[in-house]
Amino acid sequence: QVQLVESGGGLVQDGGSLRLSCAASARTSSNYAMAWFRQAPGKEREFVAAIMWSAGTTYYQDSVKARFTISRDNAKNTVYLQMNSLNPEDTGKYYCAATLQRALRQHTNPQQYTYWGQGTQVTVSS
Repeated sequence: QVQLVESGGGLVQDGGSLRLSCAASARTSSNYAMAWFRQAPGKEREFVAAIMWSAGTTYYQDSVKARFTISRDNAKNTVYLQMNSLNPEDTGKYYCAATLQRALRQHTNPQQYTYWGQGTQVTVSS
């Protein structure tokens, strides 16, 4: 069982930056894939970024590729999402997710992730 706790959300102006953190309760070693999803009111949950813990391979949604960076800290068992040049379209609740890497077939599909955090709100004002 893996528990995920997100932090770092908040209110920021257009063009600002935030760093989200996702702390895992158990050792998410080389067995796991970690991802960030977001959900705006009235919209479906959408993929933002993912990282394969072992190799550090990363994946991004096209709209965030040049602005967001996903990374992990092995010692702290934590995944980060550095978000720069934020705009109002980035507003939503951001969720951390995890699953065993060997079970993952489509990293953009939220249904393929087993563990989820409670989410942290990100609001970008124009």
